[in-house]
Amino acid sequence: MTKRRSQHWYGKHDKDGFIHRSWMKNQGFPDHVFDGRPIIGICNTWSELTPCNSGLRDLAEAVKRGVWEAGGFPVEFPVMSLGETQMKPTAMLFRNLLSMDVEESIRAYGIDGVVLLGGCDKTTPGQLMGAASVDLPAIVVSSGPMLNGKWQGRDIGSGTDVWKFSESVRAGDMSLQDFMAAESGMSRSKGVCMTMGTASTMASLVEAMGMALPTNAALPAVDARRGALAHLTGRRIVEMVEEDLKPSDILTRGAFENAILANAAVGGSTNAVMHLLALAGRVGFALTLADFEIGSEIPLLVNCMPSGKYLMEDFCYAGGMPVVLQELGHRLRPARTVLGGDISAYAAGATCFNRDVIHSYDSPVKPAAGLRVLRGNLAPNGAIVKPSAATDALLEHEGEAYVFETIEDLKANIDRHDLPVTPDTILVLKGCGPRGYPGMPEVGNMPIPARLVQQGVRDMIRISDARMSGTAFGTVILHVSPEAEAGGPLALVRTGDRIRVSAREGVLELLVDAAELATRRAAWQPTPPHYTRGYARLYIDHVLQADRGADLDFLVGKDTRLVTRESH
Repeated sequence: MTKRRSQHWYGKHDKDGFIHRSWMKNQGFPDHVFDGRPIIGICNTWSELTPCNSGLRDLAEAVKRGVWEAGGFPVEFPVMSLGETQMKPTAMLFRNLLSMDVEESIRAYGIDGVVLLGGCDKTTPGQLMGAASVDLPAIVVSSGPMLNGKWQGRDIGSGTDVWKFSESVRAGDMSLQDFMAAESGMSRSKGVCMTMGTASTMASLVEAMGMALPTNAALPAVDARRGALAHLTGRRIVEMVEEDLKPSDILTRGAFENAILANAAVGGSTNAVMHLLALAGRVGFALTLADFEIGSEIPLLVNCMPSGKYLMEDFCYAGGMPVVLQELGHRLRPARTVLGGDISAYAAGATCFNRDVIHSYDSPVKPAAGLRVLRGNLAPNGAIVKPSAATDALLEHEGEAYVFETIEDLKANIDRHDLPVTPDTILVLKGCGPRGYPGMPEVGNMPIPARLVQQGVRDMIRISDARMSGTAFGTVILHVSPEAEAGGPLALVRTGDRIRVSAREGVLELLVDAAELATRRAAWQPTPPHYTRGYARLYIDHVLQADRGADLDFLVGKDTRLVTRESH
């Protein structure tokens, strides 16, 4: 049998082996657990500051039971936790830092495989990026969605209804008392957003890519079956080590294309684009925005907020991702999974129990609802829009821009009653890209100006180099690349300029002649960075643009070499 990686730590009968084993024994581990069995790391993003991941301690214990049962030796370790709703300036600033934490922890410790416990938006991609960069056998267990929100006898969804309630308060249609009462009913259990936000999107795509066991995406966080799934995952990772089944065997181009198709079918978050691009860079092949166009003709099958009316608990009870994969059928690319076989096995025998929640391919919620990639002189490297969450009539539009130079400018002026805007105006926000904020925050779904909200307007075109929450909705054009702070054409837009948008043609054009743009460019100056030290400074200096996933340039690719130098 090939010597396991962990045996370079625990299998030696010398001073180094003595030190590695002896210090582990102070936790009560007996001699025989160092007998060459697989040592499985449990990479845990549990934190009380990340409410979405607050149930991961219990799941870690379930994973351990499965590892022990299969003859492995489980060891849990913490990594940075990214609380999407809690961190400033944005959790996305720290996704790459988490990936470094995961990568270096896996590389530095004597483990043979790893179970990734995450949930909140950036934790899943950050963990996957780190694990793919080392390429040891790895598998994901997601924390799972919260139970449906409840308020005044009806279901409410985290994020999606927050935006709606907030606009209703601004319009005078909802009292502040009701707004505050809804707050307590929104989040009723541990888990991630129960809408098809970024967290549930990434859990769904991890399942569609074959990096988690079937049903991982939708089982509620507090459902006992998620604990059982974690137990089974612990068993399976031991087998994966025996089989030497690694992320590079699973995360092939076929797997990424399946994720793109699945994202369209579930009405998934625009943030998935950023994370898939970055993950592909770690695996070692070039995924581009053009590849996402394969999902543009896939219909919306899952009737969940923000693109529909139901929530993740309903999605689970209707059959979850296995039903979606079954509906995608022959459109799925052949791709290996953590179970060793093809992704088609995940759909075998799936049954839909509620066709109003998961529609059939031939009778979808919406036709051709996948993300659209837009290009033109305003976004030479691309931008994206989510038609399933947009107003159809606005997807083909030309209008005058009203420009906010910074997020502070937006907040100070969006509710001015003399703001010169109409429902046809196109709102433009600059300075919110990877470098500019820094970290590319979820502010692209700008509020509708107060004077228009009071007239009943609930959507208008908004364009920025920012992202938006997966729980958000509206005709929002995001990830404009290059960003304004990198000198992209977005930096040159002025109030009154005309802009043309065509989702059908994939066009985003600034209707200003080239000579005028050249004059503006000559006068443009970047703003001084907001941060001058620490990780944020490193990030600003090395972050790639949105069309490359906003990874750090020196993290692209992987390093699978064994560390041989000892510290003692």
